[in-house]
Amino acid sequence: MADLATVVDVMPSGKTLLDRKMKKSQSPLGLAVFLIAMAGGLAYIAFHVARDLDSVTLTSSWPYVMLALALLIALGFEFVNGFHDTANAVATVIYTHSLEPNIAVILSGLCNLAGVLFSSGTVAFAVITLLPVELILQVSSGTGFAMVFALLIAAILWNLGTWWFGLPASSSHTMVGSIIGVGLANQLMTLHTGASGLDWAQVMKVLKALLISPLIGFVVAGLLILISKKILDIPALYEAPKDNQPPPFPIRALMVLTCTGVSFFHGSNDGQKGMGLIMLILIGTVPAAYALNHTISPAQTQDFIVASEQAAQILERHIAAGVVAGPDPRAEVTEYIRTQQVRPNTIADIKALVQDVSREVTLYKQFKAVPAQDQTNVRNSMYLASEALQLVSNKNNPGFSATESTTLISYKSRLDKATRFIPDWVKVAVALSLCLGTMVGWKRIVVTVGEKIGKDHLTYAQGASAGLVTMATIFAADKFGLPVSTTHILSSGVAGSMSANGSGLRLSTVRNIAAGWIFTLPAAALLSGLLYVVFRSIS
Repeated sequence: MADLATVVDVMPSGKTLLDRKMKKSQSPLGLAVFLIAMAGGLAYIAFHVARDLDSVTLTSSWPYVMLALALLIALGFEFVNGFHDTANAVATVIYTHSLEPNIAVILSGLCNLAGVLFSSGTVAFAVITLLPVELILQVSSGTGFAMVFALLIAAILWNLGTWWFGLPASSSHTMVGSIIGVGLANQLMTLHTGASGLDWAQVMKVLKALLISPLIGFVVAGLLILISKKILDIPALYEAPKDNQPPPFPIRALMVLTCTGVSFFHGSNDGQKGMGLIMLILIGTVPAAYALNHTISPAQTQDFIVASEQAAQILERHIAAGVVAGPDPRAEVTEYIRTQQVRPNTIADIKALVQDVSREVTLYKQFKAVPAQDQTNVRNSMYLASEALQLVSNKNNPGFSATESTTLISYKSRLDKATRFIPDWVKVAVALSLCLGTMVGWKRIVVTVGEKIGKDHLTYAQGASAGLVTMATIFAADKFGLPVSTTHILSSGVAGSMSANGSGLRLSTVRNIAAGWIFTLPAAALLSGLLYVVFRSIS
């Protein structure tokens, strides 16, 4: 197969045809669609934020300032995520001439937007649960703001640095590394208080997904190339595109499908990482509006009260004779979550916490009717009860039957619905940030993926196999609520397909990508940990 330089047409000025295409301005129609979507989204956000805050009485403007600053930083992370990660989705269609760059970028941006809007939120809270429990409970304190600002700023700085050098580093690795750094710094700074560190079981679960998914991309994409060569005797599939001609319609349709799918699932997975942090920001700055899910209906609230009574009855049956709850059930349950060690009064403490929550909700009939000053306390009690029930019904089972465990987990899901929710306007804000980021800074990463991984030009089969594997892997990760790296899956898929096709790899680029894969997590952890220490000292 010919070397890349001999395949890509060179213009008289010395610029390649792809260079010229990637400098074309956006089409008026595409730009109009984007601007309409942006204007509609901003109006939707403004209306819903104003409505939410209208029912909140604040004696100071400071919470609004903190809310605006924190949201700006959080959405800035999603903006950088857009032009850093989404470039991977458009690289294959651009380098196979399946779509013009300006059209591909708009399509990818809109598909990212749709992916965020249809996301479940599962990944968002899987990322948040990596944090120490007391930091989540203290999110409205100076410590909580130090946590949020440190991990977001660290993630943005590292993403910008790797983007500047054109390295397809992972925003997922960056965010997880930043969370680990904050958790470790918090533990080191509070050794004398017995503060909890990271939930290492959850950390290892996430890290396994982040580490294994690129290997899946490399191996499966390579296998797809080998299998397709056996069953599809179409030489054009395995050759570099000639001139500026788009591929035949079926191949072109497949390439556009993979670009669309990767963009959609990138939005549905990566977009959620910022959502969870935005919810912590909202809870910390305006708890009266966002600590509890105010959209839960009176009928659902009554169902919650009944489920609370059932859970309390089950827990009562497993409390040893003469054992009573401690003087502060919330503190006792927090300690249980931190150590995961069942003590004689653990079940009694969890039952007391469940009953406290039930009494509060029964008294006010609806979550939105809970007084503003009590919303954070009720949320924290519900959060702790949910985490404790997850532990006792699964990991530290003290003898619950299968039916009892099912009932407790069902009650936990009701607790989570009240505390782990994402308003639609948050999804719209994240979607617009990703979409805007996609359309601004995509070129650096596109060139790396399209030109610098392999020694030869990307073929149709290589682009399609890498895209299909990336789509499927992110879809599966969404179902299991795990964050994965679009960047590393697709880059590994391209590398695997080129290896299987005998195209050869540019070892310098592969080394740089591998270095980014290895060093992103510890570098982000170190940076966020240092920032957390600084912010804690001035908060």
